[in-house]
Amino acid sequence: MVMTNPPGLLISAPSSGTGKTTVMLGLLRALAEDGLNVQPFKSGPDYIDPAFHRAAAGRASFNLDSWAMGDPLLNAISAQADGADIVVAEGSMGLFDGVAKPGELGHGSSAETAQRIGWPVVLVLDVGGQAQSAAATALGFKMYNPDLPFAGVILNRCASPRHERLTRLGMERAGLPVLGVLPRRGDLTLPERHLGLIQAVEHPDLESAIVGYAAFLREHVDLEAIKRAASSGPLGPSSAALPRPPAQRIALARDAAFSFTYPHLLEGWRSAGAEVLPFSPLADEAPAPNADVVWLPGGYPELHAGKLAAANSFLTGLRTHAETKPVHGECGGYMVLGESLIDKEGARHRMAGLLGLVTSHAKRKFNLGYRRAELLEAMPGFAAGAALRGHEFHYSSIVEQPDAPLALVYDAEGAEGPQTGSVRGNVSGTFFHLIAEASE
Repeated sequence: MVMTNPPGLLISAPSSGTGKTTVMLGLLRALAEDGLNVQPFKSGPDYIDPAFHRAAAGRASFNLDSWAMGDPLLNAISAQADGADIVVAEGSMGLFDGVAKPGELGHGSSAETAQRIGWPVVLVLDVGGQAQSAAATALGFKMYNPDLPFAGVILNRCASPRHERLTRLGMERAGLPVLGVLPRRGDLTLPERHLGLIQAVEHPDLESAIVGYAAFLREHVDLEAIKRAASSGPLGPSSAALPRPPAQRIALARDAAFSFTYPHLLEGWRSAGAEVLPFSPLADEAPAPNADVVWLPGGYPELHAGKLAAANSFLTGLRTHAETKPVHGECGGYMVLGESLIDKEGARHRMAGLLGLVTSHAKRKFNLGYRRAELLEAMPGFAAGAALRGHEFHYSSIVEQPDAPLALVYDAEGAEGPQTGSVRGNVSGTFFHLIAEASE
């Protein structure tokens, strides 16, 4: 029997910074307030947005990625919408933005995600500084791939009723449905820092913000038209395709310094029967002594380096575990496993010392993009020789990296990079965040 996804939409834009996250969060909450069970998704390798989605919808949000994920995994993640009344997915960057060379299924664009699953696109347009001309932009996006379903546009940052009338005239001439018009409001932006939005757990009053977004969307967007525009295609087979756990009992660091874990990984671990044992290094909690593996995700350890350096129970527990059992760190977690971390003021903070890695934020180095890794050594959950796909996003630079390399690491265009990860005894770490095992 062929299963079908619940009807859905993908919220996208011509570029970043157009207000699509505000639209996304307000729409999720408004639909939930209407009594719908709303399933959020995020297209692309974003670590921060899914936590905001969960806060708005009350249901876990999952990443979908045509570069890093094959059909079985994409189907398994799509199946997390089971029981939902409607799906709302958020795109990354601009609608058609992706990498030059294809990965598992494509280039990683939001358009590929929408087309594969059958979600019509709602294009959020910042119409500031233009009127009828906005229709030419929207029409270009609609016609760029005629096979991509297109629901209509939401006009954002409209300055006045006259501005709205003129912009609507252009959309009518182009034959594009206007699903909403949002007036310009400066208080609707979410706080940001160097990796984009602050984390959901750090927002000073996230619930009030989301309630405000929902009220704003309800006033200015045609929710009924959006519900009618939602659609989807058939769902392929997905049995047992979520990632397998690296061990039975997983001690997972989880707090404001360590929060970048892809939701589909956690869902895969738990659905396979693994026990996830969260602990907070910032609260100076040690990993559970009976854990089979300790996993330190990425996050913002550089903002808490002094506190982590003084967290003796955490560091002692980590070192004790590593004497006999595996420890793995990703990005920020990898930095904490190292010898020391230099913050943006140039102060050096002693870390766990389980690897010789020294990283610095004093001299910012932008590291962003998909990664394909061929393991030279084993890491938790994967044998040497396995190929992995992931994503890297940080501003730290390597000062010292004396340990054996964990992997050969390539970017999306196949160029080999210097950030190989490290391994020493039972301890391993990578700068990339694991998304999935590669099919080849």
